[in-house]
Amino acid sequence: MPSQPPRLVLASASPRRLELLRQIGIEPDAVDAAEVDETPQNDETPRRLAQRLAAQKASAVAARRPGGFVLAADTVVALGRRVLPKAESADEVADCLRLLSGRAHRVLTGVCALAPDGRRAQRLVESRVSFKRLTRGEIESYLAAGEGVGKAGGYAIQGRAGAFVTALQGSYSGVVGLPLYEAGALLGGLGYRKP
Repeated sequence: MPSQPPRLVLASASPRRLELLRQIGIEPDAVDAAEVDETPQNDETPRRLAQRLAAQKASAVAARRPGGFVLAADTVVALGRRVLPKAESADEVADCLRLLSGRAHRVLTGVCALAPDGRRAQRLVESRVSFKRLTRGEIESYLAAGEGVGKAGGYAIQGRAGAFVTALQGSYSGVVGLPLYEAGALLGGLGYRKP
């Protein structure tokens, strides 16, 4: 007897996105990270970048895992039109924190859901986050904790960087990496039902 395709695939390697989905009672049948080039295109706005990458991740995984629902997301941290990197080193984390210190920035999370029949639903969630002015000691302490490497904008709001946030307008779960209301609504609108 052939095996059934997974009912829901989370197209992400992020353990935070998996934890967030579980928080609202959704357990993907499979987790399959999409490897896509995340380099911004010429003149691409942060909003368009987040939307494009979420759609590309969903499409890449759906091609490998036909027959089920696919959910993908991508988070971009932006200062104006400038996209901050997904920090790959402590030096990049420090650079990001110095840029964010004492300023407000936007966190844009694109979410894309695909149905087994190919229908697509997509949303962009924008949040505004303000950071306190950071001292050299606070930045060094954060670097020593090792949290910011691999994170968009060099920080994780659900960790120690939460102490830097003076204001947040928008979706906390979106800043973590998956806006839960929107993800649930997109899947539900395409016909996905929790088992």
